[in-house]
Amino acid sequence: MDNLFNDAEEVLHLLGHITPLPAPFQQRIREQLVTEPYPARHILLSPGEISRRVYYIRQGFLRAYFIDKEGKQHTTWFMAKGDVMISVYSFFTQQPAEEYIEVLQDSILQSLTWSQLQSYYADFREGNLVGRVITERYYLLSEERSISLRTQTPLARYQYLLQRHPNIHLMTTAENIASYLGITRETLSRIRKRALHTSIGTTTSTANPM
Repeated sequence: MDNLFNDAEEVLHLLGHITPLPAPFQQRIREQLVTEPYPARHILLSPGEISRRVYYIRQGFLRAYFIDKEGKQHTTWFMAKGDVMISVYSFFTQQPAEEYIEVLQDSILQSLTWSQLQSYYADFREGNLVGRVITERYYLLSEERSISLRTQTPLARYQYLLQRHPNIHLMTTAENIASYLGITRETLSRIRKRALHTSIGTTTSTANPM
Protein backbone atom coordinates (compact mmCIF):
# COMPACT_ATOMS: atom_id res chain seq x y z
CA MET A 1 0.00 0.00 0.00
CA ASP A 2 2.87 2.41 0.76
CA ASN A 3 4.19 1.95 -2.78
CA LEU A 4 0.72 2.66 -4.16
CA PHE A 5 0.49 5.91 -2.25
CA ASN A 6 3.98 7.13 -3.13
CA ASP A 7 4.20 5.97 -6.73
CA ALA A 8 3.86 8.54 -9.51
CA GLU A 9 5.04 6.20 -12.24
CA GLU A 10 1.59 5.44 -13.68
CA VAL A 11 0.91 9.14 -14.18
CA LEU A 12 4.34 9.68 -15.70
CA HIS A 13 3.79 6.68 -17.98
CA LEU A 14 0.45 8.12 -19.13
CA LEU A 15 1.95 11.53 -19.87
CA GLY A 16 5.03 9.96 -21.45
CA HIS A 17 2.78 8.39 -24.07
CA ILE A 18 1.93 11.92 -25.20
CA THR A 19 5.51 13.15 -25.30
CA PRO A 20 8.80 12.26 -23.55
CA LEU A 21 9.12 14.31 -20.36
CA PRO A 22 12.48 15.77 -19.30
CA ALA A 23 13.83 14.66 -15.94
CA PRO A 24 13.14 18.01 -14.15
CA PHE A 25 9.51 17.86 -15.32
CA GLN A 26 9.16 14.29 -14.04
CA GLN A 27 10.73 15.18 -10.72
CA ARG A 28 8.38 18.09 -10.15
CA ILE A 29 5.37 15.85 -10.79
CA ARG A 30 6.73 13.29 -8.33
CA GLU A 31 7.09 16.01 -5.70
CA GLN A 32 3.70 17.62 -6.27
CA LEU A 33 1.41 14.69 -7.05
CA VAL A 34 -1.01 14.10 -4.17
CA THR A 35 -2.38 10.58 -3.58
CA GLU A 36 -5.50 10.18 -1.44
CA PRO A 37 -8.12 7.51 -0.68
CA TYR A 38 -11.78 8.40 -1.07
CA PRO A 39 -14.76 6.34 0.14
CA ALA A 40 -17.72 5.41 -2.02
CA ARG A 41 -20.39 8.14 -2.25
CA HIS A 42 -17.89 10.90 -1.52
CA ILE A 43 -18.66 14.08 -3.49
CA LEU A 44 -15.46 15.50 -4.98
CA LEU A 45 -17.17 18.52 -6.50
CA SER A 46 -20.56 20.22 -6.19
CA PRO A 47 -22.28 22.91 -8.29
CA GLY A 48 -21.02 26.37 -7.41
CA GLU A 49 -17.56 25.12 -6.47
CA ILE A 50 -14.55 25.67 -8.72
CA SER A 51 -12.73 22.57 -9.93
CA ARG A 52 -9.20 23.11 -8.63
CA ARG A 53 -7.70 19.64 -9.25
CA VAL A 54 -7.30 17.18 -12.09
CA TYR A 55 -7.58 13.57 -10.88
CA TYR A 56 -5.94 10.40 -12.16
CA ILE A 57 -7.91 7.34 -11.09
CA ARG A 58 -5.36 4.95 -9.68
CA GLN A 59 -8.11 2.70 -8.37
CA GLY A 60 -11.90 3.00 -8.32
CA PHE A 61 -14.86 4.30 -10.32
CA LEU A 62 -16.37 7.81 -10.57
CA ARG A 63 -19.16 9.62 -12.32
CA ALA A 64 -20.13 13.21 -13.17
CA TYR A 65 -23.76 14.24 -13.13
CA PHE A 66 -26.09 17.22 -12.94
CA ILE A 67 -29.60 17.68 -11.55
CA ASP A 68 -32.23 19.32 -13.75
CA LYS A 69 -34.96 21.72 -12.63
CA GLU A 70 -37.30 18.82 -11.93
CA GLY A 71 -34.75 17.26 -9.59
CA LYS A 72 -33.80 14.43 -11.96
CA GLN A 73 -30.18 13.29 -12.14
CA HIS A 74 -28.38 13.02 -15.49
CA THR A 75 -25.08 11.14 -15.53
CA THR A 76 -22.68 12.65 -18.07
CA TRP A 77 -19.45 10.69 -17.46
CA PHE A 78 -18.22 7.43 -16.06
CA MET A 79 -14.49 7.18 -15.43
CA ALA A 80 -12.51 4.16 -14.22
CA LYS A 81 -8.98 3.07 -13.36
CA GLY A 82 -6.47 4.71 -15.68
CA ASP A 83 -8.76 7.60 -16.65
CA VAL A 84 -8.34 11.30 -15.94
CA MET A 85 -11.33 12.97 -14.25
CA ILE A 86 -12.15 16.68 -14.16
CA SER A 87 -15.10 18.98 -14.43
CA VAL A 88 -14.11 20.12 -17.90
CA TYR A 89 -15.67 23.59 -18.10
CA SER A 90 -14.98 24.54 -14.49
CA PHE A 91 -11.39 23.32 -14.47
CA PHE A 92 -10.27 24.93 -17.70
CA THR A 93 -12.09 28.24 -17.10
CA GLN A 94 -11.74 28.29 -13.29
CA GLN A 95 -15.41 29.21 -13.10
CA PRO A 96 -18.04 27.62 -10.79
CA ALA A 97 -19.09 24.11 -11.80
CA GLU A 98 -22.64 23.14 -12.70
CA GLU A 99 -22.15 19.45 -12.01
CA TYR A 100 -21.27 16.97 -9.33
CA ILE A 101 -18.35 14.55 -9.35
CA GLU A 102 -19.10 11.50 -7.20
CA VAL A 103 -16.92 8.59 -6.10
CA LEU A 104 -18.93 5.43 -6.80
CA GLN A 105 -16.52 2.89 -5.32
CA ASP A 106 -13.74 3.17 -2.75
CA SER A 107 -11.02 4.86 -4.78
CA ILE A 108 -7.43 6.00 -4.75
CA LEU A 109 -6.97 9.23 -6.68
CA GLN A 110 -3.81 11.09 -7.62
CA SER A 111 -4.14 14.77 -8.35
CA LEU A 112 -2.45 17.98 -9.36
CA THR A 113 -3.82 21.51 -9.06
CA TRP A 114 -4.75 23.93 -11.81
CA SER A 115 -1.98 26.28 -10.62
CA GLN A 116 0.61 23.52 -10.80
CA LEU A 117 -0.42 22.73 -14.37
CA GLN A 118 -0.06 26.39 -15.29
CA SER A 119 3.49 26.34 -13.95
CA TYR A 120 4.23 23.29 -16.12
CA TYR A 121 2.97 25.18 -19.17
CA ALA A 122 5.21 28.12 -18.31
CA ASP A 123 8.33 26.18 -17.41
CA PHE A 124 8.32 23.22 -19.80
CA ARG A 125 7.68 23.16 -23.54
CA GLU A 126 6.29 19.65 -23.15
CA GLY A 127 3.73 20.89 -20.63
CA ASN A 128 1.82 22.80 -23.27
CA LEU A 129 1.62 19.74 -25.51
CA VAL A 130 0.41 17.52 -22.67
CA GLY A 131 -2.28 20.05 -21.74
CA ARG A 132 -3.42 20.43 -25.33
CA VAL A 133 -3.69 16.69 -25.96
CA ILE A 134 -5.66 16.06 -22.75
CA THR A 135 -8.03 18.92 -23.62
CA GLU A 136 -8.50 17.53 -27.13
CA ARG A 137 -9.26 14.07 -25.79
CA TYR A 138 -11.97 15.43 -23.50
CA TYR A 139 -13.45 17.41 -26.35
CA LEU A 140 -13.52 14.33 -28.58
CA LEU A 141 -15.13 12.22 -25.84
CA SER A 142 -17.77 14.90 -25.33
CA GLU A 143 -18.47 15.16 -29.06
CA GLU A 144 -18.60 11.38 -29.39
CA ARG A 145 -21.15 11.15 -26.58
CA SER A 146 -23.25 13.96 -28.06
CA ILE A 147 -23.34 12.28 -31.47
CA SER A 148 -24.13 8.92 -29.90
CA LEU A 149 -27.16 10.31 -28.05
CA ARG A 150 -28.48 11.85 -31.27
CA THR A 151 -27.82 9.05 -33.75
CA GLN A 152 -27.43 5.67 -32.04
CA THR A 153 -30.14 3.38 -30.72
CA PRO A 154 -30.30 2.79 -26.94
CA LEU A 155 -29.07 -0.78 -27.55
CA ALA A 156 -26.03 0.46 -29.48
CA ARG A 157 -25.25 2.99 -26.74
CA TYR A 158 -25.55 0.29 -24.11
CA GLN A 159 -23.27 -2.09 -26.02
CA TYR A 160 -20.65 0.63 -26.41
CA LEU A 161 -20.83 1.38 -22.69
CA LEU A 162 -20.19 -2.30 -21.96
CA GLN A 163 -17.14 -2.21 -24.21
CA ARG A 164 -15.66 0.53 -22.06
CA HIS A 165 -16.86 -0.81 -18.70
CA PRO A 166 -17.75 -4.52 -18.97
CA ASN A 167 -18.55 -4.83 -15.24
CA ILE A 168 -20.46 -1.58 -14.90
CA HIS A 169 -23.50 -3.28 -13.38
CA LEU A 170 -21.28 -4.28 -10.46
CA MET A 171 -19.86 -0.77 -10.14
CA THR A 172 -22.93 1.48 -10.05
CA THR A 173 -26.72 1.45 -10.00
CA ALA A 174 -29.16 0.78 -12.82
CA GLU A 175 -30.51 4.30 -12.29
CA ASN A 176 -27.09 5.81 -12.99
CA ILE A 177 -26.58 3.67 -16.08
CA ALA A 178 -30.03 4.52 -17.45
CA SER A 179 -29.48 8.24 -16.89
CA TYR A 180 -26.15 8.05 -18.73
CA LEU A 181 -27.81 6.32 -21.69
CA GLY A 182 -30.68 8.80 -21.71
CA ILE A 183 -33.34 6.14 -21.11
CA THR A 184 -35.60 4.94 -18.31
CA ARG A 185 -34.67 2.14 -15.95
CA GLU A 186 -37.44 0.02 -17.48
CA THR A 187 -36.01 0.50 -20.96
CA LEU A 188 -32.58 -0.44 -19.64
CA SER A 189 -34.00 -3.66 -18.23
CA ARG A 190 -35.48 -4.57 -21.62
CA ILE A 191 -32.22 -3.73 -23.39
CA ARG A 192 -30.21 -5.88 -20.99
CA LYS A 193 -32.48 -8.84 -21.66
CA ARG A 194 -32.22 -8.28 -25.41
CA ALA A 195 -28.43 -7.96 -25.26
CA LEU A 196 -28.19 -11.11 -23.15
CA HIS A 197 -30.43 -13.01 -25.57
CA THR A 198 -28.32 -11.83 -28.50
CA SER A 199 -25.13 -12.87 -26.72
CA ILE A 200 -26.52 -16.33 -25.92
CA GLY A 201 -27.72 -16.75 -29.50
CA THR A 202 -24.32 -15.82 -30.87
CA THR A 203 -22.57 -18.23 -28.51
CA THR A 204 -24.93 -21.07 -29.44
CA SER A 205 -24.45 -20.40 -33.14
CA THR A 206 -20.68 -20.46 -32.75
CA ALA A 207 -20.77 -23.66 -30.73
CA ASN A 208 -23.14 -25.38 -33.20
CA PRO A 209 -22.18 -24.22 -36.70
CA MET A 210 -24.33 -26.90 -38.32
